[in-house]
This record gives sequence, C-alpha cells and structure tokens, in this order.
Amino acid sequence: MISTKSARELELMKEAGRIVALAHQAIKEAIKPGVTTKQLDKIAYDVITSNGARPSFKGYNGFPASICASINDVLVHGIPDNTKLKDGDIISIDIGACYKGYHGDSAWTHAVGEVDEKTLHLMDVTRESLFEGLKQAKPGNHLGDISHAIGEYVHAHGYSIPMDYTGHGVGSQLHEDPIVPNYGPAGRGVLLKEGMTLAIEPMVHMGKPQTKTMRDGWTVKTKDGSLCAHYEHSIVITKNGYEILTKIPEMEVKNG
Repeated sequence: MISTKSARELELMKEAGRIVALAHQAIKEAIKPGVTTKQLDKIAYDVITSNGARPSFKGYNGFPASICASINDVLVHGIPDNTKLKDGDIISIDIGACYKGYHGDSAWTHAVGEVDEKTLHLMDVTRESLFEGLKQAKPGNHLGDISHAIGEYVHAHGYSIPMDYTGHGVGSQLHEDPIVPNYGPAGRGVLLKEGMTLAIEPMVHMGKPQTKTMRDGWTVKTKDGSLCAHYEHSIVITKNGYEILTKIPEMEVKNG
C-alpha cells in the first residue's frame, strides 16, 4: 500500500534526511587514495549515531555495515572492508539513517583522486538523470513519468540500466511501495499525490545491463566488468512539485 505522510512524519523524515546528508558530506571529505571502505563506514556510523539516529542498513536482512560502499564495477551493496581506495577509482556510497522511526536514504558516486573523462561522463549522466526524473515528480503525473525521463536520458547517452534494481517508497520502512523503475513508458503507474515519499535512484552501467551477485549474497557487480554509477535522493511530492529530503538545508551535497 502506498502511503502519504503527515506533517509530523515529514518533519521526522527531513531530520533523517539531514543526518544522511551530513554523513555523505563527512565521507566526501574523507575520500582519497589509501582510505579503506571500513574507515568510511565508521565515519558514517559516528555521524549518524551522534545525531540521535541509527544506521538503517546495519542489520537490515543481515547486512553487516552502516553504508554500502561499491567500487568501480560494483553496482550496489558493497560491504565495507579493508580494501583501500586507489587513485582513479570511483565509489558509490549509499547511506540510510532512521530517526525516531523514519528513514532517509541517499546514494552518491565519488571520484577518488583523478579519474578519466569517460568515467566522469558516466557519473555526470547518472547524476543528471536523477534530476531529469525529478522534473516529473509532481502531483497529477504518473510514477512512470519519472521512470521514463530517467531511462530516456540514460539511453540517449549510450549507457544501460540494470532492470533488477529500482527506487522505492520510503518512510517508516526503509523500503515501501511503490517500486520506482529507472526505465519504462510514460503515463503509466500510480498517480503521484502530495505527501508521497519516494527514493529515486538511477543506477547506470557503462557497458551491458546484466549483473551478477557475488558469493557473499550482497555484492552486486556488472556482469561484463564495466564501470557503474548510482545516485539517489529521498523526496516528498509537494503541492507544486517535490522537495528533496536528503540534503543539508544550507547546501546541496555535490559530487566530489
């Protein structure tokens, strides 16, 4: 069932989202060659817990960490460990925080040191596709309008979209209805209404769209080993459009 949120619920989600954005900001500042993904996980854990929240991901269906840290050809659900970042890597950081029973969820892809132009282009297109989708996030539009805008933008630049991974509703549960695909026809799906809260998250492959899940049961990689990027914001549908919940009010979290 798709729920709309009350003013009280939205205030809690805004605080959860602010905490997620603070964790992203702290991680962005720490990313450099030689840093381990486990160190980044500790940074996020400390920010989240010091702000009165708990990491949404830690323990979720058995996931062992506070963040997902996905390097290069890892699409999603990378488990933080002692792997050291290298110059030229890209890393997608996915963070969730639960504040007084309500979740914020956001992902961002970062460059480590100097990366090549092809990789920067992949990151730019993926990030821009998120905002192309958000242009369609307003009352009276259909969910498929968001999906269609993302997919058309990505495919126009020659990249592919993994079909098995989508955005979702978010609120008192980390994953709620509806599913939000990153492709599909416009004018389909549920009608968007004021108060709906969604996590919009385009995931994009430089190569083919197929994926594979590793033996740990979590780590998802591109099947052909190509690079991939991932950007996500939690939003609420407002009277005239949308509001991003996973941001620091005084500044947008930008790509690092």
